[in-house]
Amino acid sequence: MTNKKKITVAHGDGIGPEIMNATLRILEAANAPIEPEIIEIGEKVYKSGETSGIASESWNSLRDTKVFLKAPITTPQGGGYKSLNVTIRKTLGLFANVRPVNSLHPFIVTKHPKMDVVIIRENEEDLYAGIEHQQTPEVVQCLKLITRPGCEKIVRYAFEYAKAHGRKKVTCFSKDNIMKLTDGLFHKVFKEIGQEYPEIEQEHMIIDIASAVLADQPERLDVVVTLNLYGDIVSDIAAQISGSVGLGGSANIGENCAMFEAIHGSAPDIAGKSIANPSGLINAAVMMLMHINEPKVATLIKNALLATLEDGIHTADIYREEKSRMKATTQQFTDAIIERLGQRPSQLQAVDYKESSQLQTAVKDSKQPKAQKTLVGVDVFIDWDDATRNPEVIGKKLESIGGNGLKLKMITNRGVKVYPEGKPETFCTDHWRCRFVNDGEMLTNAQIIDLLGKVQSSDFDFIKTENLYTFDGVTGYSLGQGE
Repeated sequence: MTNKKKITVAHGDGIGPEIMNATLRILEAANAPIEPEIIEIGEKVYKSGETSGIASESWNSLRDTKVFLKAPITTPQGGGYKSLNVTIRKTLGLFANVRPVNSLHPFIVTKHPKMDVVIIRENEEDLYAGIEHQQTPEVVQCLKLITRPGCEKIVRYAFEYAKAHGRKKVTCFSKDNIMKLTDGLFHKVFKEIGQEYPEIEQEHMIIDIASAVLADQPERLDVVVTLNLYGDIVSDIAAQISGSVGLGGSANIGENCAMFEAIHGSAPDIAGKSIANPSGLINAAVMMLMHINEPKVATLIKNALLATLEDGIHTADIYREEKSRMKATTQQFTDAIIERLGQRPSQLQAVDYKESSQLQTAVKDSKQPKAQKTLVGVDVFIDWDDATRNPEVIGKKLESIGGNGLKLKMITNRGVKVYPEGKPETFCTDHWRCRFVNDGEMLTNAQIIDLLGKVQSSDFDFIKTENLYTFDGVTGYSLGQGE
């Protein structure tokens, strides 16, 4: 008898308990060698005073089992509550979000019968760092943080995934034509690591046209690797055009822990009606079984799910009169899958998972040499809102307070250069980026502090600074639009 593997399970909110109960019934019927350890997360925990949405003792279960099967949860509106999904992913270092999406034509209605795409999304960085500030009455900011180690981990994971699963191509989605430093780093790392996998076809696409290609011709894509926000968006697009978001499961993989979940939300509007589709969480459970090296049970459950869908037994979200035979409740759909354990689909592609197909973490340090960092200037952000909002007024005044190795080079508003030689048509807010650079010598923080003292003495409200550096002589900051 195989030793049972402890896994942490959370039933979640909304339809979560219904689809989790269905999934656990199927796992039990298939004799999956698991021992669920139940924790409570989500809305009830939030409202009990735990602002993270998870009790401190529940973390002990996750650290112990290192495997988390999670139903969707509800984050209460207002009150400053943070997303528990993001918290868990980042706290446990679950850097890779893996979402396989394939069409089940002709049994599930789709315009893309040949679709078979895996979206691999960076899971910890980008705008999902959630670092936001209101800086002036009119302007708020969100910091986009991209790291080289984060890029290297997810890109290498994508290539290793493609290699392990017999995939032929990896496509990188980014927007490095605009965000040349952040997205530029992601694309650069993709090209660097791609050289280690010459047997795999590689391409890069700008995210806007890439999204259009995904929506219109998904068969052109195989494995996609992308940043956090883009991945969140395009993976839902992929799931929807394949037939239904309700069918999609995902894995969140780290070096030590992994979390498996449906890609959809808690859908409180249909909770308790026994019409929810458990397929997304079932597919997540199949991925979990592969992760804990139980390919035979994963194969058994996946083929039973495919056979059920092929037989036209469909929940309301995917029911179509011309394609479906039975509009099943959650309970009836679950019963049908259990009845078909041991069966294989006759028209859909049956699966035969092997041990070598399990998800891999594939983390490797690049050990980049440390670059020489040189301070060459500073951007001083100012809240300034006189009656005219005339860039010439603020520009002339700031030029007069330079000195001590620093001089005003330009001012931008919402990223566009407005001084010197700005254009009168440019709309300005109360938020001004004022770039001061050195006269040729390396700067010190003491010089910047001296400059800020002069700015304050001139009755300007500086709200933020960003030091400007070069790294081995390469500029480490973006130019202003029009600079």
